[in-house]
Amino acid sequence: MIKLKEAHFLSSASNFRQAPQAECAEIVCVGRSNVGKSSFINLFTGQKGLAKSSSTPGKTQLINFFNLVFECNGERVPLKLIDLPGFGYAKVSKQIKASWEKNLLDFLCQRRSIKLFLHLIDSRHIGLENDRRVEEFLSSIKLGDQKILKVYTKADKLKNGEKKRFLARGEILISTLKTEHTMPLQELHLKIFQDALGRE
Repeated sequence: MIKLKEAHFLSSASNFRQAPQAECAEIVCVGRSNVGKSSFINLFTGQKGLAKSSSTPGKTQLINFFNLVFECNGERVPLKLIDLPGFGYAKVSKQIKASWEKNLLDFLCQRRSIKLFLHLIDSRHIGLENDRRVEEFLSSIKLGDQKILKVYTKADKLKNGEKKRFLARGEILISTLKTEHTMPLQELHLKIFQDALGRE
């Protein structure tokens, strides 16, 4: 039996040098701006205001770190969740963007404690160029003990038939609203826990 027992905000960093020490397995949450990462984190942890969202896509440029504690058969298992800024909307110079991308690459390649990449995708807009680039980037840096898991957001914006097709393909489909035909939260906890730690 897997249960998420605790979740709390740890720290924010404006650059990767400020990242806290890696003390346990880590999960990285990535996605384009306005995909609903903050809403996903709040849903996943069961804490409505844990992750702060901005009304302006791409405005949030901090890297946010959260501590999670799961309980597995009586054992307390710590994990860390790393929320990266959204891709695609940030209005910055090419020089700043190039520097950010290099620092991001260095961080993700050197942070061996990362075990799972959660790639959040808006279920209404499949196949966008930004999402393809994120997928290619993650695939190019992924190590043998790391996994990539796609999570499709904003299911409440879909028709029921579309939701059923997602789930029939075995996709992870979520909504911040209590709608039908989305993955139950307990199953989502179990899937992410297993993929992050390699446990069955």
